[in-house]
Amino acid sequence: MIVMKFGGTSVGDGERIRRVAEIVAERATGEVLVVVSAMEGVTDALIRAARAAAGQQGDLLHRLISQLSLRHEQAAREVAPQGETDLLLGKIRALIQEFRHLCSAIQILGELTPRGLDAVASLGERLSVRLLAASIRSLGLPACPIEATELIVTDSSHGTASPLMDLTRERTRKTLLPLLEKGAIPVVTGFIGATKEGAITTLGRGGSDFTAAILGSCLDADEVWIWTDVDGVMTADPRVVPEAHTLPELSYAEAAELSYFGGKVIHPKTILPAVEKNIPIRIKNTFNPDGPSTLIVARPRAEAPLIKTITSIKGLSLITVEGRGMLGVPGIAAKLFSAVAHQGISVLMISQSSSEQNICFVIREEETKRALHALKEAFSPELSSRNVDRIWAERGVAIVAAVGQGIKTVPGIAGKLFGALGKAGINVISIAQGSSEYNISLVVRQEEVDRAVRAVHQEFFPGG
Repeated sequence: MIVMKFGGTSVGDGERIRRVAEIVAERATGEVLVVVSAMEGVTDALIRAARAAAGQQGDLLHRLISQLSLRHEQAAREVAPQGETDLLLGKIRALIQEFRHLCSAIQILGELTPRGLDAVASLGERLSVRLLAASIRSLGLPACPIEATELIVTDSSHGTASPLMDLTRERTRKTLLPLLEKGAIPVVTGFIGATKEGAITTLGRGGSDFTAAILGSCLDADEVWIWTDVDGVMTADPRVVPEAHTLPELSYAEAAELSYFGGKVIHPKTILPAVEKNIPIRIKNTFNPDGPSTLIVARPRAEAPLIKTITSIKGLSLITVEGRGMLGVPGIAAKLFSAVAHQGISVLMISQSSSEQNICFVIREEETKRALHALKEAFSPELSSRNVDRIWAERGVAIVAAVGQGIKTVPGIAGKLFGALGKAGINVISIAQGSSEYNISLVVRQEEVDRAVRAVHQEFFPGG
């Protein structure tokens, strides 16, 4: 049994949806479950429209709804099986009308709550699932659209909901196994779920990968295939390193590190359900289905390269808290990260000097002002007493991360990495290595990040 997930770029218009249907049909030799994202750009448009409603921007709201309606109706006419066009158009129009009603309610309230935002954001998948199921049926295969609100039970953390796996497994098996046994192809909405009370929730942006892994775990699938717009996981971003190539295998741990450090091939939470059931995840390219792909497994082959991939995250700031009075004082780090957490700011990397007189961490650049204000407020007594000398930010930095299991077991990896950067004349601002030892991450000036990635890639993959 295979779970196939298709992202927004894969279903960007009617022609692409038809191609996805053909891919499913060509590979539907056993039990197949399909998970689909919203059409490319639709979730952003839905959220923009809802915010326009909250801001009383009626003209913009009307224009966005018209564009969404036109786009989905056009796709419906292109993919509908013979004799089903009017029925499919009716379903699309009903969902668009539901969206209009939601926006009217938001206009009246004058605000967009997290629960309302989830209800709005879910519409994209609810539309695309009907289009793809219809396209598969047009090829003569029995496909039925299913909303994941019937399957995935979550907590009430709107925007970043987590699945309640026991209830989810029970509902998933009860609903989907009879369909699969009859030879039907369920086409399920990615990204969304519902609380036990039935309120729609979302699993976070990019959460359709997570949906596929959750359902794969519940159904004890043989593999989960993530169809995207690249040839699997590559040794670096090919736009930065043209000679980058596809990795045939990755471990679960390496894939988790990569997804955290800027790799956008899979959602960071996708790995956990697969690990628990030891289900391989395969990354494939919708636009090159017979091309190279990457298999993510528990234990890759022994002859795999020591470093698997070099990745980067741009648009960051390095925040530093320093002071001689911090030496040996317990609770400084706890106070620091508590202040940042209360602002809802995610910390991407942490480094502390052994003298304990300096702690620095990396955040998104647009969060710098809020972080500095929160820290100066939290450390006001320490700043007054000079136990903390200053709190400051260095903007315009980037993280470069080298990911691979070889870092843990083979001496000299860090030396090669920093030697490559030294030869390229690139200054390293800060360094961190996680206790898992699957990555080394470092901070450089943003204008040097692409050159840094190329230098490190050339060191570890000299043949390209």
